[in-house]
Amino acid sequence: MLKNILNTLKLGGKALFLHFEIISNDCFLQKMRKNIALLLGICCLFILVSCAGEFNRVYKTTDYAYKYEYAKECFAKGKYAQSISLLQELVTILKGTDNGEECLYMLAMSHYANADYESASDAFKKYYSTYPKGLYAEQASFYIGQSLYQSTPEPRLDQTPTISAINAFQQFLDFFPDSDLRIKAQDKLFELQDKLVMKEYLSAKLYYDLGDYFGNCNFGGSNFEACIATSQNALKNYPYTKMREDFALLIMKSKFELAEQSVESRKLERFRDAEDECYGFLNEYPDSKNKSLAEQFINKCKKITKN
Repeated sequence: MLKNILNTLKLGGKALFLHFEIISNDCFLQKMRKNIALLLGICCLFILVSCAGEFNRVYKTTDYAYKYEYAKECFAKGKYAQSISLLQELVTILKGTDNGEECLYMLAMSHYANADYESASDAFKKYYSTYPKGLYAEQASFYIGQSLYQSTPEPRLDQTPTISAINAFQQFLDFFPDSDLRIKAQDKLFELQDKLVMKEYLSAKLYYDLGDYFGNCNFGGSNFEACIATSQNALKNYPYTKMREDFALLIMKSKFELAEQSVESRKLERFRDAEDECYGFLNEYPDSKNKSLAEQFINKCKKITKN
């Protein structure tokens, strides 16, 4: 039995030794990892400081040929903030030289790649007005619209930037009708027009939702009348919009609600108008999911118009 106990103790000692050895190895590995991470961090910091020092030397130099080549290298490597810092100075210095045109275009593209779309659009406009027959004139014209497109707000907000982007793309299509970028410009143009349509729809829908709330009405008008006018103008301005049925539905519902709230002297006239609108809706959209609503309105209108 004693022999068994001693053997057990020996085995336990080996296990304990192995346990401490493993712990020691883990600690050693952890220290090694920390040291390696620290070393890498120091190396990265050294590289960054070296690069920053090199950039500062280039930025201060008056060797503009070297500075321009360095700016091109920064642009090629995706260091757009650095290329912008250098090119902004070089644009003026190189104007009228062989590199002046390329410098200005590269500055515009750097702003665009850096997501500064307002500065990009200004730079592309400057390039196009300075070099209308230049090597990059076609691309610059396209990117004027593309930069403005990137800055357009959501439909609920003021759409002045959207209109500017539409005009820019339209101008591009007028001057470069055979461009390889034509399809992209057309797609962006339709997308921007859809945003204007949505703006009109949200305005018309707001008038309808306000309904008979007269606090919003001007000159004694009706929110339903404002909804009808806004929707009709949208259909007139954008006859091929995908939202034609949505506007038609608002017009039909508004005309019926307007008839319902009318004074007696105008009820008959407005119910007839609403009934005609419902028939027109069914003729244009016979498979509409709102077909039953139009039929309900017609039945209610007939109760007034028949009498």
